Amino acid sequence: MNPLVSTAWLADRLHDPHVRAVDASWYLPAAGRDAVAEFREGHIPGAVRFDLDQASDPASPLPHMLPSPERFAGLMSGLGLGDDDTIVAYDASGVNLSAPRAWWMFRVFGHPRVAVLDGGLGAWRREGRPLEPGDPAPRPPGRFTARLDGTLVRDAPAVLEILRAGGAQLVDARSAGRFAGTEPEPRPGLRGGHIPGSRSVPFQSLVDGSGRMLEPEALRRLIRAAGVDPARPVVTSCGSGVTACAVALALEVAGTPEPVAVYDGSWTEWGGRDDLPVEAGPPRPAGP
Repeated sequence: MNPLVSTAWLADRLHDPHVRAVDASWYLPAAGRDAVAEFREGHIPGAVRFDLDQASDPASPLPHMLPSPERFAGLMSGLGLGDDDTIVAYDASGVNLSAPRAWWMFRVFGHPRVAVLDGGLGAWRREGRPLEPGDPAPRPPGRFTARLDGTLVRDAPAVLEILRAGGAQLVDARSAGRFAGTEPEPRPGLRGGHIPGSRSVPFQSLVDGSGRMLEPEALRRLIRAAGVDPARPVVTSCGSGVTACAVALALEVAGTPEPVAVYDGSWTEWGGRDDLPVEAGPPRPAGP
């Protein structure tokens, strides 16, 4: 299905039992926002809360690593989601901060009927559409099946192989300052800079002032200006694998012919290990 749906599309289907809204809002502690409290203040009617931290690997020392298929299936079934449902993920950040991570995780676990709500909760509110307070009403457990699609995820050895042999472009979704190593990382103990040879496409640059995704042609221009060829394979990264998914989403909207993979450990792993190479400064000049 289309990776983006409009607020009008979702509003027309609020009473369809197989179209399920998922509030995937998540924030770094420094943001000073409480995603759970905001959900209880008002969410899209019928939406369930997708807890990104809970839907991560509890055994990993790294944040937001993919859980096992069994854990993901159990959590989604517990939310009342099933294999026949069309999932619409949204967040309240205004910049597609975390909804694309939920979108990507559903796809990684073999559920293709998933999209991101263009403009998120901000667009929904501005249009005066209905909101529902409190916790969602209990639903019977769903029957959600999860099978890992390894083509959509990469680990550190796979990224090292890209540095050695090529085969894919590396795209970093962090801010330009974090990419260059001139801005501190929000997590302590990480080196500054980026994976050698990466291109910089800050995830905030992919949306307009209303929080909606740029049009496909504008995305293609932005991506090419960053030195990325959307016709070639891409692996995205960020701080902890969350906003990397926003770049993956944008590339799909832009019409990339191949599925985009995400480096799940991202900078928290790469920048926290002394045995992995790092570059600082702006991106290398694009080749001919």
